[in-house]
Amino acid sequence: MDIAAAHTSVPRWQTTAMEKNLGQPTTMPSSAEPVLRCEKISRWFGGVRALSDVSLSVAQGEIYGLVGPNGSGKTTLVNSITGFYPPQEGSIHFEGHQINGVRPHRIASLGIARTFQNVALFKGMSVLDNILMGRHTFMHPSALASLFYWWWAEKEEMLHRDKVEEIIDLLQLESVRDEPVEVIPLGMQKRVELARALAAEPRMLILDEPMAGMNQEEKEYIVRFILDAKEALNLTILIIEHHMDVITAICNRALVLNNGRMIAQGPVREAVNHPDVIAAYIGGAIDAA
Repeated sequence: MDIAAAHTSVPRWQTTAMEKNLGQPTTMPSSAEPVLRCEKISRWFGGVRALSDVSLSVAQGEIYGLVGPNGSGKTTLVNSITGFYPPQEGSIHFEGHQINGVRPHRIASLGIARTFQNVALFKGMSVLDNILMGRHTFMHPSALASLFYWWWAEKEEMLHRDKVEEIIDLLQLESVRDEPVEVIPLGMQKRVELARALAAEPRMLILDEPMAGMNQEEKEYIVRFILDAKEALNLTILIIEHHMDVITAICNRALVLNNGRMIAQGPVREAVNHPDVIAAYIGGAIDAA
């Protein structure tokens, strides 16, 4: 079964965003003010130049794909945006404000959340508690509030738990909410990591290979949940993904990197069918999704 038919194999608990949007990426208006803008980003590690003059802009409500072979600089670009590896050259603006050099926890509080290529959950903790960790930017603990827990801290905790329960319902994690996160399948763990990112109430969501290691059924489910979350929470999404059927089905535009350099950018099907992309990464023409 291909991704474009994914909605036929999942429970029909509601009319999903997938049913309306999958396989029909919309063209973003050229006048839309970019939510994220990167200009001539360069980053190197010793003598290795991981990024060279990379630029992109992501519009409000867009799903923007970031594509390229292993080692092409995709995750380095995401780490530059989220403050883990600040760029040595170039500028990054989020909602009109420059965020070069801003620390990761501050970038999270500004409204950017991310998932990681390798699952980075807290083992020994339940699914619920892992998702609750995504609320850290809204938590303001103090010794005094903790001392008088039943009067102050408990009310704040219950508000955070209510938000987490909404996300658990959105991503259909009720059946595993109290399970230790390390005992659930990889596909579920990826969904928990998505839920933790959503718990931060981001306006922009960055997904680093959210379908890595998944089988076809799990991939179809996570695509559906990403689209549902985008519509329900009014998200702008930047996604790194190697599954080209996913990229061509759900992304509006894409940037393709190779050896840290831009080799194609534009409407998704034009970008992934660019001759340089085919030569560097795909090895053959892409069939229409």
